[in-house]
Amino acid sequence: MSGTDSTAPVDLIDAEEDLIPAPQVAAARRRLRTHPALLLTGIVLAAVNMRAALAGVSPLLSEMAQHFHLAATASSLVTTIPLVFMGLGSVIAPRVARRWGTEAALCGALVALCGGIVLRIAPPVAALFAGCAVVGASIALLNVLMPGLIKRDFPERAASMTALYSTAMILGATVSAASAVPLENALGSWQGSLVSWSLLAAVAALVWLPQVVIARRGTHHGEAAATPAHTAGRGPKLTRSPLAWQVTLFMGSQSLIAYVIIAWMPTIFTDHGMGKSEAGLVFAFSTLVQMVGSFVVPMLAGRMRRQRLLGVAVSALMACGVTGLLIAPVAGAWLWAAILGIGQGGALGLALTMMVLRSGDAHTAARLSGMAQTGGYLLAAVGPLALGAVHQATAGWSVPLILLLAVCAGLALLGLGAGRDRRIGETLAG
Repeated sequence: MSGTDSTAPVDLIDAEEDLIPAPQVAAARRRLRTHPALLLTGIVLAAVNMRAALAGVSPLLSEMAQHFHLAATASSLVTTIPLVFMGLGSVIAPRVARRWGTEAALCGALVALCGGIVLRIAPPVAALFAGCAVVGASIALLNVLMPGLIKRDFPERAASMTALYSTAMILGATVSAASAVPLENALGSWQGSLVSWSLLAAVAALVWLPQVVIARRGTHHGEAAATPAHTAGRGPKLTRSPLAWQVTLFMGSQSLIAYVIIAWMPTIFTDHGMGKSEAGLVFAFSTLVQMVGSFVVPMLAGRMRRQRLLGVAVSALMACGVTGLLIAPVAGAWLWAAILGIGQGGALGLALTMMVLRSGDAHTAARLSGMAQTGGYLLAAVGPLALGAVHQATAGWSVPLILLLAVCAGLALLGLGAGRDRRIGETLAG
């Protein structure tokens, strides 16, 4: 990848880069492309489900904690457990796609997501945590497989389809967060509010079912849907690359900040006297404005040889928002929500873009994506739990937010490293 390549539009990381479909599956997928409306509907519905099950929890966390008699540290597991399984699930997603096919893997993930959402409201607290694990693993499959499917089935419109699916994902999270408390009031319980999102997952699974049947038509029982295109170990050793670790830690650090905000922002507002419904709306607004950062920052990054300034800029935006929560959480709530949302969306977009820009080829980009998503989500899982424990120990939000500012500073330093004009495996002159 030459220096001039950095001015080209950034491609999606193809999750199927290392897979060659079986002849029958390839033929079936060509038939599927003759029904683009079915594919488009399935992609949009799957994307809407990718964050809704997580975003709808935060405004209801205090009621859930009271119901299950959970302290702050234990209640943070409702956010932490999905993140752990989002990281672990990223490892197995390509294997599931190779064995059963991407369409079947996506449909199965949506069915499991529906079951995980329902399981979270079962009476024992163990069911709550088990449901969180199922939700996280299901979202991991959607995270990893959706970009490759879009690039495969809409090669001429990959950029516009990516924008559509990203927008649908953010809108799903926004509507879920904004409607959590109103649904609780309308249905009479937080359980009704949470479980209502299982209906959307079930509808999405039904839309994908015909695609599963068509894609697997003609294959024999037990026959794999695809075979690996590359031998194991091909390409640079990522775990020995400082640049790969910088990209991974940048992904993890921005995810840590984002999921701390997802877990605790409404609680911070309500602990300072804001009404529960307004806190949910402010949180939803913060989620919505992420679209600004996630749209603008990758476009800028793709046209720059170095992304160091962008890395510092998105870190500074999030630091400003966290500082606002520290000094005037209620008085400036909408402003802090906007600044945090733009910073979060930009940081995520930059992290995903750097996975491509720091790789010399698509195969390395796909491997780096797996490393960054797995390590990133596992690192992010530490955030809600650790800050929940500090909040419980200090009986306030000042120390947790100061610690979050330290993470923002670390993110800026990682951005300076990961944003250099370098490629993984590249030999540096001098």
